[in-house]
Amino acid sequence: MDLNLMGKNALVGGSSKGIGKAVAIELALLGANVTLVSRNPENLASTLTELDDSKGQHHDLLAVDFSDIADLRRKITLLLQTKNIHILVNNTGGPPGGPVAGAKVEEFLQAFNNHLLCYHLLAQAVVPGMKAGGYGRIINIISTSVKQPIEGLGVSNTIRGAVANWAKTLAGEVGPFGITVNNVLPGATMTGRLEEIAAAHAQKSGGTTDAIYENWKQEVPLRRLGQPSEVAAAVAFLATPAAAYISGINVPVDGGRTKSL
Repeated sequence: MDLNLMGKNALVGGSSKGIGKAVAIELALLGANVTLVSRNPENLASTLTELDDSKGQHHDLLAVDFSDIADLRRKITLLLQTKNIHILVNNTGGPPGGPVAGAKVEEFLQAFNNHLLCYHLLAQAVVPGMKAGGYGRIINIISTSVKQPIEGLGVSNTIRGAVANWAKTLAGEVGPFGITVNNVLPGATMTGRLEEIAAAHAQKSGGTTDAIYENWKQEVPLRRLGQPSEVAAAVAFLATPAAAYISGINVPVDGGRTKSL
């Protein structure tokens, strides 16, 4: 099985913490040159020191706020003047929680911008280089809400579905060039985002976050919550030559929690 990413350049969104950081670490271990992307330069610099470079890789970072799409376009254009990106991992923080019925229009617009529009901009920017280089992997980290909406995450459920359909459409268009597009759907994974959701649930119910975590564990056939590294392993595999014939799919990494096929 060919899992070698030597000589491949990867761009990883949201990589200063959580799942994005775990993905960057895993890709570096497989030999990729990793460009970290997030809005916090200090956190990015810290993550940069944790990336493996024992295979002679060169890693760098790109500090940009996805709420400023013009700045993102400018910075990705400058980056692509120095290198082609072979692996794009689209990932950014999820929208605030809350029921969909009470969501403000502005919340949908912000989430649509930060997720779908920024992902689209990045994909458009890197696909020409993928075509020229004969290698392309676009992997979107979304949510199991693509298959089964999650209670209390109305805006997120809506936008994640839009991203999944965009990705499926894109997979059909770039497939003839050997470029694959796939979605990884994390379930309940121990990140800062999950801690925020647990705290909100606890406040609403009057219980404790420990009780919330325990309830979530009981909903998972494996009876535990996921780790960022486990999601990263799925992303990394899809980025390798071994996954060349896998495209246009949604891969839940949720311990079997999602009940749909």
